[in-house]
Amino acid sequence: MTAIPDSPDASAPTDALPLRTTTLLLDMDGTLIDSGPAVERAWNTLLRELGTDLTFGAAQHGRPARQVLAELMPELDEEQLARAHDRIEALEIADVDAILTLPGTERLLRELDAAAEQLNRPTWTIVTSCTAGLFEARWATTGLPAPAQRVTADQVTHGKPDPEPYLLGAERLGVAPERAIVIEDSVGGLHSGAAAGARTIAVTSTTPAADLAPLADALVTSLDDLEITVDGEDLVLSRRGS
Repeated sequence: MTAIPDSPDASAPTDALPLRTTTLLLDMDGTLIDSGPAVERAWNTLLRELGTDLTFGAAQHGRPARQVLAELMPELDEEQLARAHDRIEALEIADVDAILTLPGTERLLRELDAAAEQLNRPTWTIVTSCTAGLFEARWATTGLPAPAQRVTADQVTHGKPDPEPYLLGAERLGVAPERAIVIEDSVGGLHSGAAAGARTIAVTSTTPAADLAPLADALVTSLDDLEITVDGEDLVLSRRGS
C-alpha cells in the first residue's frame, strides 16, 4: 500500500463490533483494492508535467481528482483545471495492470451476496471518488461483478469529505444512512460517512491508525478481519472468528 500503517492500539475503538446493520457502503481504493502505487505514479507524473515539486500523499487519498487539483494548485483557471483533470484520468486509467484485490474482499462480498439472496434485497454497494470510467477500469481487474447501485464521483456535486456520496449510496439502496455502515481507508471518506449519519469502520491500509481512530467506530487491518452473518432481517458485521 501507499502508507505504512501502524497497528490499532488500546486507544482505538476496537470494541464496537459486532454491529447490526441493513447495508454496507464500501469505498473501493484502499478498502477493496490496492491501487495506491498506481495512484501515486499517475499523480506525481501529472504534478511534474505541471512544473510543480508538490507530491501526492495520504492527505489526498480518497477524494475526487478535481477537488484535489483545485486544492493543490489553486492558481489553475477552469480551462487548465479541466485539462489537468482529463490528464490525470487518462494516466490513471492507463495504469491498472498492477492493481490487486485486497485480502478479504472476495470472501466478504460473497457473504454479502449470500445475505442479499437470503433477505431478498441489496446488502452492499460501492461509493468511490473515482469517476465512472476509472471505476470500471480498476474494478475490471478484480473479475468481480460491479454493483448496479454504485456511486461514482461524477454522479455527485460534492465529493468526499462531503456527505453527499454516502447519502446517495444509502438512498440508492433504499435505507436510512443511520442503518448503514461505511467502510473506508481515508480520513476524508470517514468524514463523509460520519457526516451522512452512518457508522464507520476504518481500514488501516493507506493511513495511520492514529489518524483514523477518532473518526471510526472500529479499526481493522483489512476486510479479512471481518465477516457477515444474517440475524432476522439484519446483517451482523463481526470480527472474523470472534
